[in-house]
Amino acid sequence: MAKAGTKAGVLDGIINSPVAGKLGVPQGVPLRRYTPGKPALDGPIAVAGEGNYAAHIEPLLTANKGTDSAAYEFIPEHADTPRAAIVYDATGITRPEDLHKLYDSLNPQMRKLRPCARVVVLGTTPELLSVEHTIQRITQRALEGFTRSLAKELRAGATAQLVYAAPGTSVEQLESTLRFLLSGKSAFVDGQVIRVGAADSPAAPESWETPLAGRLAVVTGSARGIGKTMAEVLARDGAKVICVDVPGAGEALAETANQVKGTALPLDVTDPQAAAAIAEHAQVRYGMPIDVLVHNAGVTRDKLLVNMDRTMWDMVQNINLVAPVRITEALLEGGHLGPAPAIIGVSSIAGIAGNRGQTNYATTKAGMIGLVDALKETLARHGGTINAVAPGFIETAMTAAMPTLPREVGRKSNTLKQGGQTVDVAEVVAYLAAASSGAVSGNVIRVCGQSIMGA
Repeated sequence: MAKAGTKAGVLDGIINSPVAGKLGVPQGVPLRRYTPGKPALDGPIAVAGEGNYAAHIEPLLTANKGTDSAAYEFIPEHADTPRAAIVYDATGITRPEDLHKLYDSLNPQMRKLRPCARVVVLGTTPELLSVEHTIQRITQRALEGFTRSLAKELRAGATAQLVYAAPGTSVEQLESTLRFLLSGKSAFVDGQVIRVGAADSPAAPESWETPLAGRLAVVTGSARGIGKTMAEVLARDGAKVICVDVPGAGEALAETANQVKGTALPLDVTDPQAAAAIAEHAQVRYGMPIDVLVHNAGVTRDKLLVNMDRTMWDMVQNINLVAPVRITEALLEGGHLGPAPAIIGVSSIAGIAGNRGQTNYATTKAGMIGLVDALKETLARHGGTINAVAPGFIETAMTAAMPTLPREVGRKSNTLKQGGQTVDVAEVVAYLAAASSGAVSGNVIRVCGQSIMGA
């Protein structure tokens, strides 16, 4: 065990509570997160299934596309070698009586998984199948129950996800999603369903180490916390970053901007002229339109509805939802977005499942999901995407100040039995922000370790 005061010791103290351990509460393990320059996986991948993609995954991921390609090694499905990932192509399963193929392949592989392994199941988006394929639609929908349940069975930091591909989606359009899910970047994403469309997707980046090279990103609420980490990760992946926060956070905002070699824009997002100020800053400082817009700015003012005053309600609504809607509309209508824009909203599992004492907050976070649903087709016409991330319990200064019992409940109320890190949310944002993810739109991806709240 690491000595007190070491980095490992601090991390173990966050993941696990000695008191909880003595009471028999399941304990988490340190998750394998992404480190630049290191392999995406610490072992080989086994590809199985007989669908549209199985035969193409190995050549796709081992093509010469930057240093990241050296990370992938493949082994046969039935090899005795421990594996860091399994990709099962279930697109070829079209009838319920053939679902046993999932069991036949994955059952013997479960004991061969390495710690922090990745299981990715590929399916066909059920709701996009035509009426002539009713039985196939039923069968493909069954994959969701399988994958979510499997995620709850995995141990030692392993995760499972389902990727639905629209009919006609090429394996190249799946590449960005596969690379994200197979890497440490998806460490706290578990039991999720990601839909990939058949829309035209730009070519792969010159290097998967910097997939955001050449893109200009705006991150609101980036002076500290999750927003600060978003700016750092976007810059790490090659983006130029405009850091936005309220004027009162000017010193911290400047520090973030300097750290990411970006620019600071002190701004109240509720100002009716906020969008115009953002667009002007992009043109004056960078001479280019905005490629990535991250709506991260948000506040909480928690009270039971019966005890909540109108100012608490209005503040949360105006910052968390009214401002993102207004800014998005203005930038779209003004032509201030680039040719392949990516808009990412920060929702919350409270917006999916609700949370006692957060009627105001949950309203705005459900509204952020509504923004994604409402503007998906509009963004597609602009050649762009819109998605949302929905964090669960994330270790921040705010959660560190919580009373011990609620904090421990928050940490343990998910399959991975720990809280997430701010970088976990930022990694999902960076994946969605890349031009190589141009076929990924209309999704709400929970970053919660498969929390018991919500779906």
